[in-house]
Amino acid sequence: MKRLALTFWNLLAGTFLLLVGIGLLGTLVPLRLNDAGSSSLMIGLVGGAYFVGLIVGTRHCDRVIGAVGHIRAFAGFASILSAATLAFPLLPSALPWASLRFVAGVCLAGLFTCVESWLNAQASNELRGRILSLYMIALYLGQGVGQMLLPLPDPSGMALFMLCAAFVSLSVVPVAMTRISAPPPGEWARLGLRRLYALSPLGAAGAISSGLILGAFYALGPVYARHLGFGVGETAQFMGLVIVGGLILQWPVGRLSDRYDRRHALVAVALALMAVSIALVSAGLWSARAALVLAPVLGAVVFTLYPLSVAHANDRLEPAQIVAASAALITAYGVGAAFGPPAA
Repeated sequence: MKRLALTFWNLLAGTFLLLVGIGLLGTLVPLRLNDAGSSSLMIGLVGGAYFVGLIVGTRHCDRVIGAVGHIRAFAGFASILSAATLAFPLLPSALPWASLRFVAGVCLAGLFTCVESWLNAQASNELRGRILSLYMIALYLGQGVGQMLLPLPDPSGMALFMLCAAFVSLSVVPVAMTRISAPPPGEWARLGLRRLYALSPLGAAGAISSGLILGAFYALGPVYARHLGFGVGETAQFMGLVIVGGLILQWPVGRLSDRYDRRHALVAVALALMAVSIALVSAGLWSARAALVLAPVLGAVVFTLYPLSVAHANDRLEPAQIVAASAALITAYGVGAAFGPPAA
Protein backbone atom coordinates (compact mmCIF):
# COMPACT_ATOMS: atom_id res chain seq x y z
CA MET A 1 0.00 0.00 0.00
CA LYS A 2 2.78 2.44 0.96
CA ARG A 3 4.72 1.76 -2.24
CA LEU A 4 1.70 2.35 -4.46
CA ALA A 5 0.74 5.50 -2.52
CA LEU A 6 4.24 6.95 -2.97
CA THR A 7 4.24 6.10 -6.68
CA PHE A 8 1.01 7.96 -7.37
CA TRP A 9 1.16 10.58 -4.60
CA ASN A 10 0.88 13.56 -6.99
CA LEU A 11 -2.39 12.36 -8.50
CA LEU A 12 -3.70 11.31 -5.08
CA ALA A 13 -2.79 14.67 -3.52
CA GLY A 14 -4.45 16.55 -6.37
CA THR A 15 -7.58 14.44 -5.98
CA PHE A 16 -7.61 15.06 -2.21
CA LEU A 17 -7.32 18.85 -2.54
CA LEU A 18 -9.93 18.96 -5.31
CA LEU A 19 -12.42 16.97 -3.26
CA VAL A 20 -11.93 19.06 -0.11
CA GLY A 21 -13.26 22.02 -2.08
CA ILE A 22 -15.96 20.13 -3.95
CA GLY A 23 -17.03 18.17 -0.87
CA LEU A 24 -17.58 21.40 1.03
CA LEU A 25 -19.39 22.99 -1.93
CA GLY A 26 -21.68 19.99 -2.42
CA THR A 27 -23.04 20.28 1.12
CA LEU A 28 -22.94 24.07 1.32
CA VAL A 29 -25.21 24.62 -1.70
CA PRO A 30 -28.24 22.55 -0.54
CA LEU A 31 -27.91 23.91 3.02
CA ARG A 32 -27.91 27.52 1.83
CA LEU A 33 -30.90 26.80 -0.42
CA ASN A 34 -32.74 25.09 2.44
CA ASP A 35 -32.06 28.00 4.79
CA ALA A 36 -33.33 30.38 2.09
CA GLY A 37 -36.67 28.52 2.02
CA SER A 38 -36.28 26.56 -1.23
CA SER A 39 -38.41 23.42 -1.52
CA SER A 40 -36.90 19.93 -1.40
CA LEU A 41 -37.86 19.47 -5.05
CA MET A 42 -36.00 22.65 -6.06
CA ILE A 43 -32.97 21.59 -4.04
CA GLY A 44 -33.10 18.20 -5.74
CA LEU A 45 -33.29 19.84 -9.17
CA VAL A 46 -30.26 22.02 -8.42
CA GLY A 47 -28.43 18.87 -7.31
CA GLY A 48 -29.58 17.11 -10.47
CA ALA A 49 -28.19 19.95 -12.63
CA TYR A 50 -24.70 19.05 -11.43
CA PHE A 51 -25.10 15.48 -12.64
CA VAL A 52 -26.58 16.61 -15.97
CA GLY A 53 -23.40 18.65 -16.36
CA LEU A 54 -21.42 15.53 -15.50
CA ILE A 55 -23.14 13.66 -18.34
CA VAL A 56 -22.60 16.49 -20.85
CA GLY A 57 -18.98 16.85 -19.80
CA THR A 58 -18.19 13.19 -20.37
CA ARG A 59 -19.42 13.47 -23.94
CA HIS A 60 -16.69 15.95 -24.82
CA CYS A 61 -13.93 15.88 -22.20
CA ASP A 62 -12.02 13.03 -23.83
CA ARG A 63 -11.62 15.19 -26.95
CA VAL A 64 -10.20 18.03 -24.86
CA ILE A 65 -7.81 15.65 -23.09
CA GLY A 66 -6.80 14.14 -26.45
CA ALA A 67 -6.09 17.59 -27.90
CA VAL A 68 -3.95 19.07 -25.09
CA GLY A 69 -2.97 16.18 -22.81
CA HIS A 70 -3.91 15.19 -19.28
CA ILE A 71 -1.99 17.84 -17.32
CA ARG A 72 -3.12 20.86 -19.36
CA ALA A 73 -6.70 19.57 -19.45
CA PHE A 74 -6.70 19.11 -15.66
CA ALA A 75 -5.43 22.67 -15.14
CA GLY A 76 -8.02 24.12 -17.52
CA PHE A 77 -11.00 22.30 -16.02
CA ALA A 78 -9.90 23.18 -12.47
CA SER A 79 -9.53 26.88 -13.33
CA ILE A 80 -13.05 27.10 -14.77
CA LEU A 81 -14.44 25.22 -11.78
CA SER A 82 -12.72 27.59 -9.35
CA ALA A 83 -14.18 30.62 -11.14
CA ALA A 84 -17.69 29.09 -11.12
CA THR A 85 -17.39 28.42 -7.38
CA LEU A 86 -16.57 32.08 -6.69
CA ALA A 87 -19.72 33.11 -8.61
CA PHE A 88 -22.16 31.41 -6.20
CA PRO A 89 -22.40 34.22 -3.61
CA LEU A 90 -22.74 36.78 -6.42
CA LEU A 91 -25.90 35.08 -7.79
CA PRO A 92 -27.95 34.11 -4.70
CA SER A 93 -30.97 32.30 -6.13
CA ALA A 94 -31.84 28.77 -7.15
CA LEU A 95 -31.92 29.12 -10.96
CA PRO A 96 -28.44 30.68 -11.38
CA TRP A 97 -27.10 28.18 -8.85
CA ALA A 98 -28.46 25.34 -10.98
CA SER A 99 -26.49 26.78 -13.93
CA LEU A 100 -23.33 27.00 -11.84
CA ARG A 101 -23.78 23.45 -10.59
CA PHE A 102 -24.14 22.39 -14.24
CA VAL A 103 -20.80 24.06 -15.05
CA ALA A 104 -19.25 22.36 -12.02
CA GLY A 105 -20.49 19.00 -13.31
CA VAL A 106 -18.97 19.57 -16.76
CA CYS A 107 -15.60 20.49 -15.25
CA LEU A 108 -15.58 17.61 -12.77
CA ALA A 109 -16.34 15.17 -15.58
CA GLY A 110 -13.12 16.30 -17.22
CA LEU A 111 -11.14 16.23 -13.97
CA PHE A 112 -12.32 12.74 -13.00
CA THR A 113 -11.70 11.42 -16.51
CA CYS A 114 -8.15 12.83 -16.44
CA VAL A 115 -7.25 11.15 -13.16
CA GLU A 116 -9.12 7.85 -13.60
CA SER A 117 -7.87 7.22 -17.15
CA TRP A 118 -4.35 8.18 -16.10
CA LEU A 119 -4.40 5.69 -13.21
CA ASN A 120 -6.00 2.92 -15.26
CA ALA A 121 -3.41 3.41 -18.01
CA GLN A 122 -0.67 2.81 -15.41
CA ALA A 123 -2.40 -0.13 -13.68
CA SER A 124 -2.14 -3.82 -14.45
CA ASN A 125 -5.14 -6.07 -13.85
CA GLU A 126 -3.32 -7.55 -10.84
CA LEU A 127 -3.02 -4.13 -9.14
CA ARG A 128 -6.00 -2.23 -10.56
CA GLY A 129 -8.31 -2.76 -7.60
CA ARG A 130 -5.71 -1.56 -5.08
CA ILE A 131 -4.69 1.48 -7.14
CA LEU A 132 -8.32 2.52 -7.56
CA SER A 133 -8.92 1.93 -3.85
CA LEU A 134 -6.13 4.43 -3.05
CA TYR A 135 -7.74 6.89 -5.46
CA MET A 136 -11.10 6.48 -3.75
CA ILE A 137 -9.49 6.85 -0.30
CA ALA A 138 -7.97 10.18 -1.39
CA LEU A 139 -11.31 11.20 -2.91
CA TYR A 140 -13.48 10.38 0.09
CA LEU A 141 -10.94 11.59 2.64
CA GLY A 142 -11.00 14.93 0.82
CA GLN A 143 -14.80 14.99 0.86
CA GLY A 144 -14.84 14.14 4.56
CA VAL A 145 -12.41 16.94 5.39
CA GLY A 146 -14.58 19.28 3.32
CA GLN A 147 -17.60 18.47 5.51
CA MET A 148 -15.62 19.33 8.62
CA LEU A 149 -15.03 22.86 7.29
CA LEU A 150 -18.77 23.56 7.04
CA PRO A 151 -19.22 24.92 10.61
CA LEU A 152 -16.50 27.57 10.13
CA PRO A 153 -17.87 31.09 10.78
CA ASP A 154 -18.96 32.86 7.61
CA PRO A 155 -20.74 36.14 8.51
CA SER A 156 -20.31 37.52 4.99
CA GLY A 157 -21.77 34.44 3.32
CA MET A 158 -18.80 34.39 0.91
CA ALA A 159 -15.90 32.97 2.91
CA LEU A 160 -16.81 29.29 2.53
CA PHE A 161 -17.24 29.64 -1.23
CA MET A 162 -13.83 31.33 -1.41
CA LEU A 163 -12.34 28.47 0.61
CA CYS A 164 -13.85 25.94 -1.85
CA ALA A 165 -12.30 27.80 -4.79
CA ALA A 166 -8.91 27.95 -3.06
CA PHE A 167 -8.74 24.18 -2.61
CA VAL A 168 -9.83 23.57 -6.21
CA SER A 169 -7.07 25.89 -7.46
CA LEU A 170 -4.44 24.24 -5.22
CA SER A 171 -5.29 20.80 -6.66
CA VAL A 172 -3.51 21.79 -9.89
CA VAL A 173 -0.12 22.15 -8.17
CA PRO A 174 0.75 18.47 -7.43
CA VAL A 175 -0.73 17.27 -10.73
CA ALA A 176 1.27 19.81 -12.74
CA MET A 177 4.47 18.76 -10.94
CA THR A 178 4.06 14.99 -11.32
CA ARG A 179 6.73 12.80 -12.87
CA ILE A 180 4.28 10.00 -13.71
CA SER A 181 4.02 9.57 -17.46
CA ALA A 182 0.62 10.61 -18.74
CA PRO A 183 -0.95 8.92 -21.76
CA PRO A 184 0.19 10.91 -24.83
CA PRO A 185 -2.30 13.31 -26.47
CA GLY A 186 -4.08 11.92 -29.49
CA GLU A 187 -7.31 10.47 -30.80
CA TRP A 188 -8.82 7.62 -28.78
CA ALA A 189 -11.50 5.12 -29.63
CA ARG A 190 -15.01 6.42 -28.90
CA LEU A 191 -17.00 4.35 -26.42
CA GLY A 192 -20.68 5.02 -25.74
CA LEU A 193 -22.88 3.54 -23.05
CA ARG A 194 -24.20 0.83 -25.34
CA ARG A 195 -20.68 -0.31 -26.24
CA LEU A 196 -19.61 -0.10 -22.60
CA TYR A 197 -22.55 -2.29 -21.60
CA ALA A 198 -21.64 -4.79 -24.31
CA LEU A 199 -18.07 -5.00 -22.98
CA SER A 200 -18.99 -5.06 -19.28
CA PRO A 201 -22.70 -5.29 -18.40
CA LEU A 202 -22.00 -5.52 -14.67
CA GLY A 203 -19.53 -2.62 -14.74
CA ALA A 204 -22.03 -0.36 -16.50
CA ALA A 205 -24.92 -1.40 -14.23
CA GLY A 206 -22.79 -0.88 -11.14
CA ALA A 207 -21.78 2.63 -12.23
CA ILE A 208 -25.43 3.60 -12.90
CA SER A 209 -26.56 2.16 -9.56
CA SER A 210 -23.80 4.00 -7.73
CA GLY A 211 -24.93 7.25 -9.36
CA LEU A 212 -28.57 6.73 -8.39
CA ILE A 213 -27.65 6.22 -4.74
CA LEU A 214 -24.93 8.82 -4.34
CA GLY A 215 -26.72 11.47 -6.40
CA ALA A 216 -29.65 11.32 -3.99
CA PHE A 217 -27.36 11.25 -0.97
CA TYR A 218 -25.25 14.27 -1.93
CA ALA A 219 -28.21 16.41 -2.96
CA LEU A 220 -30.64 15.56 -0.16
CA GLY A 221 -28.53 14.00 2.59
CA PRO A 222 -28.07 17.40 4.30
CA VAL A 223 -31.81 18.09 4.03
CA TYR A 224 -32.62 14.64 5.45
CA ALA A 225 -30.31 15.35 8.38
CA ARG A 226 -31.99 18.70 9.05
CA HIS A 227 -35.39 16.99 8.99
CA LEU A 228 -34.11 14.64 11.69
CA GLY A 229 -33.60 17.74 13.83
CA PHE A 230 -29.84 18.12 13.36
CA GLY A 231 -28.19 21.54 13.48
CA VAL A 232 -25.50 22.66 11.02
CA GLY A 233 -22.72 21.00 13.04
CA GLU A 234 -24.57 17.68 13.34
CA THR A 235 -25.51 17.79 9.67
CA ALA A 236 -21.85 18.21 8.77
CA GLN A 237 -21.05 15.35 11.15
CA PHE A 238 -23.64 13.09 9.51
CA MET A 239 -22.36 13.81 5.99
CA GLY A 240 -18.76 13.53 7.12
CA LEU A 241 -19.33 10.18 8.86
CA VAL A 242 -20.86 8.67 5.73
CA ILE A 243 -18.04 9.94 3.52
CA VAL A 244 -15.20 9.07 5.91
CA GLY A 245 -16.85 5.67 6.42
CA GLY A 246 -16.17 5.15 2.72
CA LEU A 247 -12.48 4.79 3.60
CA ILE A 248 -12.99 1.71 5.78
CA LEU A 249 -13.41 -0.99 3.13
CA GLN A 250 -11.67 0.58 0.11
CA TRP A 251 -8.30 -1.15 0.51
CA PRO A 252 -9.59 -4.55 1.78
CA VAL A 253 -12.24 -4.80 -0.94
CA GLY A 254 -9.81 -3.59 -3.62
CA ARG A 255 -7.21 -6.14 -2.54
CA LEU A 256 -9.73 -9.00 -2.43
CA SER A 257 -11.11 -8.05 -5.85
CA ASP A 258 -7.58 -8.28 -7.28
CA ARG A 259 -7.26 -11.83 -5.95
CA TYR A 260 -10.78 -13.15 -6.65
CA ASP A 261 -13.60 -12.59 -9.13
CA ARG A 262 -14.71 -8.94 -9.01
CA ARG A 263 -18.26 -10.00 -9.90
CA HIS A 264 -18.61 -11.82 -6.58
CA ALA A 265 -17.38 -8.73 -4.74
CA LEU A 266 -19.93 -6.54 -6.56
CA VAL A 267 -22.84 -8.83 -5.66
CA ALA A 268 -21.72 -9.00 -2.01
CA VAL A 269 -21.49 -5.20 -1.82
CA ALA A 270 -24.96 -4.80 -3.36
CA LEU A 271 -26.54 -7.16 -0.82
CA ALA A 272 -24.77 -5.45 2.09
CA LEU A 273 -25.92 -2.07 0.79
CA MET A 274 -29.56 -3.21 0.77
CA ALA A 275 -29.30 -4.38 4.38
CA VAL A 276 -27.67 -1.23 5.76
CA SER A 277 -30.05 1.04 3.83
CA ILE A 278 -33.08 -0.68 5.36
CA ALA A 279 -31.48 -0.40 8.79
CA LEU A 280 -30.76 3.32 8.32
CA VAL A 281 -34.32 4.15 7.23
CA SER A 282 -35.76 2.14 10.12
CA ALA A 283 -33.42 3.82 12.63
CA GLY A 284 -34.38 7.26 11.36
CA LEU A 285 -38.01 6.58 12.25
CA TRP A 286 -37.36 6.07 15.96
CA SER A 287 -33.95 7.55 16.81
CA ALA A 288 -32.14 10.33 14.98
CA ARG A 289 -28.96 9.50 16.88
CA ALA A 290 -29.00 5.97 15.47
CA ALA A 291 -28.57 7.55 12.04
CA LEU A 292 -25.17 8.87 13.16
CA VAL A 293 -24.15 5.37 14.28
CA LEU A 294 -25.15 3.80 10.96
CA ALA A 295 -23.76 6.62 8.79
CA PRO A 296 -20.19 5.28 8.53
CA VAL A 297 -21.50 1.75 7.90
CA LEU A 298 -23.48 3.07 4.94
CA GLY A 299 -20.39 4.88 3.64
CA ALA A 300 -18.18 1.82 4.06
CA VAL A 301 -20.45 -0.18 1.74
CA VAL A 302 -21.83 2.31 -0.78
CA PHE A 303 -18.52 3.90 -1.73
CA THR A 304 -16.96 0.61 -2.84
CA LEU A 305 -19.58 0.10 -5.55
CA TYR A 306 -18.19 2.54 -8.13
CA PRO A 307 -14.47 1.61 -7.95
CA LEU A 308 -15.33 -2.08 -8.19
CA SER A 309 -17.43 -1.34 -11.27
CA VAL A 310 -14.61 0.70 -12.85
CA ALA A 311 -12.02 -2.00 -12.13
CA HIS A 312 -14.28 -4.73 -13.51
CA ALA A 313 -14.91 -2.79 -16.72
CA ASN A 314 -11.26 -1.82 -17.29
CA ASP A 315 -10.15 -5.44 -16.94
CA ARG A 316 -11.87 -6.04 -20.28
CA LEU A 317 -10.55 -3.06 -22.25
CA GLU A 318 -7.74 -2.44 -24.71
CA PRO A 319 -5.29 0.40 -23.85
CA ALA A 320 -6.74 2.60 -26.62
CA GLN A 321 -10.18 2.38 -25.00
CA ILE A 322 -9.22 3.44 -21.46
CA VAL A 323 -9.76 7.23 -21.72
CA ALA A 324 -13.06 6.85 -23.56
CA ALA A 325 -14.14 4.11 -21.13
CA SER A 326 -13.41 6.37 -18.15
CA ALA A 327 -15.65 9.01 -19.70
CA ALA A 328 -18.34 6.41 -20.45
CA LEU A 329 -18.28 5.08 -16.87
CA ILE A 330 -18.62 8.61 -15.51
CA THR A 331 -21.50 9.11 -17.97
CA ALA A 332 -23.18 5.98 -16.58
CA TYR A 333 -22.66 7.28 -13.05
CA GLY A 334 -23.98 10.71 -14.10
CA VAL A 335 -27.11 9.25 -15.72
CA GLY A 336 -27.99 7.51 -12.49
CA ALA A 337 -27.05 10.53 -10.38
CA ALA A 338 -29.14 12.96 -12.48
CA PHE A 339 -32.27 10.90 -11.78
CA GLY A 340 -31.39 10.17 -8.16
CA PRO A 341 -32.06 13.55 -6.47
CA PRO A 342 -35.45 14.37 -8.09
CA ALA A 343 -36.64 10.79 -7.58
CA ALA A 344 -35.58 10.84 -3.92
